[in-house]
Amino acid sequence: MTADLKVRPPGRAVSATSPRRRSRVAPPWWFVLPALLLFAFVVLVPSARGVYYAFTDWDGLDPDFAFIGLRNFTDMLDDGDALQAVWHTLLIAVAITVIQNGIGLLLALGVNSMIKTRNFLRVLLFAPAVITPIVTAYLWRNLLGPDGAVNSLLGMVGLNSWQQDWLGDPDLALWMVVLVVVWQFSGYSMVIFLAGLQSIPREIYEAAALDGTAAVRRFWSIVRPLLAPAITINLMLSIIGGIKLFDQVYALTGGGPGHATDTISTLIYKDAFTLGDFGYSIALAVVLTVIVAVVSAGQFTVLNRNEKAAS
Repeated sequence: MTADLKVRPPGRAVSATSPRRRSRVAPPWWFVLPALLLFAFVVLVPSARGVYYAFTDWDGLDPDFAFIGLRNFTDMLDDGDALQAVWHTLLIAVAITVIQNGIGLLLALGVNSMIKTRNFLRVLLFAPAVITPIVTAYLWRNLLGPDGAVNSLLGMVGLNSWQQDWLGDPDLALWMVVLVVVWQFSGYSMVIFLAGLQSIPREIYEAAALDGTAAVRRFWSIVRPLLAPAITINLMLSIIGGIKLFDQVYALTGGGPGHATDTISTLIYKDAFTLGDFGYSIALAVVLTVIVAVVSAGQFTVLNRNEKAAS
């Protein structure tokens, strides 16, 4: 007794990677078309139009304006306030990134221990991050004012010589801005580091302890490489947030005293809405965008390479 076996010709075989198979698995590309059109209408088109205005002398109101080429950008090179704002922006970004992540890592290591109050401490330390930055800035402006709580407390403990006009001193105001941002977002960095620490198996810690590895060596050789993804995320968020910083600076000092705390963001606001020089302010915004893109791409490349080397 024989059975007729139908054999599919080789040319008609349907592989798992054939176009017919892929069409059943991958959704049609036009599913994303509505979102892409909305994104183009809301973001891409206004951004491209804004870049065009950076090459004009538009004042924000007059429909008649002239194309002036690169004059706005060349004027920046002779604008001491703009160059100082770029320096302040980079200084604030670096200071926030280093201090905030250093404190956040120390806090994460502390609350990752088995102390009984660790859950309460996690909530307490993360709480400032959920407050609106502008509210935090106004709160600290009152605390750091000449008659604020900080100076009053120093007077109560006999440290009158330490009393300062914290936000009115050009040598201190910039660092007070850094202090406020670090106070608010160190808990945010802590949570990201804590998530990375809790993903490390407890057996690794126990094996290192049995080998007699010192705590510092244990962190540097074992914990740090495994914490590389969390470090990458925190550094990226901190540096980008520091470069774009506006709310806290404007609410605390308004860029003053003088231009002692002006950043690119505050200068963009002043040139546009105070001086009415929209073309120049948009050119500053283009420069800020380029700085964010270059710094972010460079940082991501370096951190991603280090992360792969550590894994």
